Amino acid sequence: MSWNWNSHGLPFLPGYTFRDVTKSAFHRSQTLDCRNGYALPRRPTVGIGQDPLLSEELIQQEISGLSFETSDVTYGSFDHSQYEDFIPAHVALNKKVLRFYAYFEEEILFSPEEVYRVRPVVIYYYLEDDSMCIIEPTVENSGIPQGKRIKRQRLPKNERGEHYQWKDLNLGMDLKVYGVKYHITHCDAFTKEFMESEGIVLNDPEQMPVDPYSKHHKNLQPSFTTPSEFDRMHQFLTMDRKVLRFFALWDDADSLYGEIRPVTIQYYLVDDTVEIREVHESNSGRDPFPVLLRRQRLPKKIKSETFPTCVLEVSKEEVDEFYSPKDFQVGEAMTLLGRRFLLCDCDGFTKDYYQKNHPDVTMKPIEVPKKVEVLQDRKKEVPPYNGFGSLEDSLQNCLSLIPKPPKKNVQKMLENDHKVLRYSARLDSPIPADEGRRFILSYFLANDMISIFEKPTRNSGILGGKFLEKTFIHKPGSTVENPEFYSPADFAIGATVEVFGHRFVLTDADHYVMTYLESISSQIPFQTLDSIRQKLGGETANNQPADQNGEKNIAEPSS
Repeated sequence: MSWNWNSHGLPFLPGYTFRDVTKSAFHRSQTLDCRNGYALPRRPTVGIGQDPLLSEELIQQEISGLSFETSDVTYGSFDHSQYEDFIPAHVALNKKVLRFYAYFEEEILFSPEEVYRVRPVVIYYYLEDDSMCIIEPTVENSGIPQGKRIKRQRLPKNERGEHYQWKDLNLGMDLKVYGVKYHITHCDAFTKEFMESEGIVLNDPEQMPVDPYSKHHKNLQPSFTTPSEFDRMHQFLTMDRKVLRFFALWDDADSLYGEIRPVTIQYYLVDDTVEIREVHESNSGRDPFPVLLRRQRLPKKIKSETFPTCVLEVSKEEVDEFYSPKDFQVGEAMTLLGRRFLLCDCDGFTKDYYQKNHPDVTMKPIEVPKKVEVLQDRKKEVPPYNGFGSLEDSLQNCLSLIPKPPKKNVQKMLENDHKVLRYSARLDSPIPADEGRRFILSYFLANDMISIFEKPTRNSGILGGKFLEKTFIHKPGSTVENPEFYSPADFAIGATVEVFGHRFVLTDADHYVMTYLESISSQIPFQTLDSIRQKLGGETANNQPADQNGEKNIAEPSS
C-alpha cells in the first residue's frame, strides 16, 4: 500500500490533513500555454532561492520533447530531413501571374459596313489571392474607350457563389464574366510551364481572329469615284503630333519703339497650320503674352490682288496656295501676314524631316549673337529728405517697394543700455522772451538719439516739459546719402547744437559725462574734453550736492 505524504510528513487520509489557513484564492488556475502551436504547461514561478536559468532549461526540454519525440512503436521512425519548412501561399506565389490572351465579339447595330467587331483582351490571373483582371490594349485613334475593362477582383463562376480558379482556365475555352463571353486563344511561356507542372494539359493554341472591319478598310475595293487631291485621313494618322519648329527673329524695327525680337515658328504637319510664339525674356519690361499668331493656315497666294485683307477674312475659295514645309528654309527671310521673319535655326526633328522628305531644301543655320548686357555703374539718386519721419525710415522707401525697418546695432544697445549723457543748454533766439528758457539735452548712448526737456520757469508764461521726443538729429549740411549725426564728440561746453531750426548753446554737463568721455578719450577731441574739465573742475562741491554715484545732477525731468 502506497501512502501519499503531505508536507507535514503525515499520510493523506481523513483526519491526518490540515486546512491551509493562509489560502485565500480557491479558483482553478490555468495550467497550459500555447507556444509555437503546442499546448505546454505554464512556466513555473521562480521562487526565492531558485535558479531562473534552471527553469528555462526545463521548459525548453519539455518543448523539445513534445516537438521531436514520438513513439517509434506506434508510428515507426522517420527522417526529419524529409520535411521542409512551411511557406505560406501568399509568399510562395507572390508576384506570380498567369497571362492568357483572349477576345470577345461586340455586336454592332444599325451599321451597313460591319455586323460585329473583334476586340482582343489580356486576362491576368494572380496566383497569390486567386484574383483576375481583364485589360484591353489601347489602339491609337480607335475612337473606342479601351484600357482596363474589369479591375482586379475574384470573378464569379456561377450563381452558387463559386469563383474562377486557375484550374478552370484552359486554351480554346469560353470564359463568361458579367454577361460577356471571352474566348481564350493562347498564353505566355510562364503560364504554359506552370499549368504543365501542375498536371493540367493545355489545348492547342489558336490564332487571334482578324477584325472584319479593319480587314475591309485595309483591302479597299476599287472605287470609280474621282479621288481627292490629298488624303486628309492618311495625313492625320501619320502626321499627328509631329511639329516642325523654327527659331526665328522678328524684325519690328520699323514700328514705333520697335526692335528685333526672338520668336518660335511651329508648323503642324497634321493640318498644315502655323503658330508663332514670342520668346519672353526676363526683365524685358514686356507683358508675357506668348502667342504672337494663333494657330491657323497662312495664305501664300490670293486670287484677287485687290482683296481688302485688312477688313475681311480670307476664305479657302479665295486662296490659291497655302504655306507648306518647302517654303520654310533656314537661313532665309520670309514674310508672314505682313511681318518679316528671319529663320535662324531649327530643332533636330525638323532637320531629320527635311533630310528624309525634302532633301533638295538647303539648311543654312545662322548664328545669332547673344545680347551682352553692359551694366553701367549708375549712381542711385536718392530724393531729398521731406522731413517726415526719421531719415532712415524715409530712406527705406527709396530702396525697396516694401520698406523694411532699419537694422539696429544690438551689441551697442546691450552694452550702453540706460546710459544717458545730460547737458544743460539755453535757447539761442533773437526773441527776448526766449532768453530765460533753460533746457536739458539728453544723449542716449544705446541708439544715438537725442531728447530735449524744458525746465519749467515760474511766471514765464511758457509751459515746461518735453520739448523734443527722442529722435535722431543730423548735423546741418549733411546729405541724405551720407548723413552725419551728432555724437558726444560734438558736445563741448559753449558749442551750438542746431535742432530742426532751433539753436541750443550747451552751458553745463553732469559728472557722468566727464567720466564717460575720459574712458574713451582717444575718440574725443581734446577741445571737447578740456572744456568739460574746465567747467566741472572750476566748480566747488558745495555749489551742488552729488548723488550716490558721485555724479552731479543737473535736473530731473518731471514725469
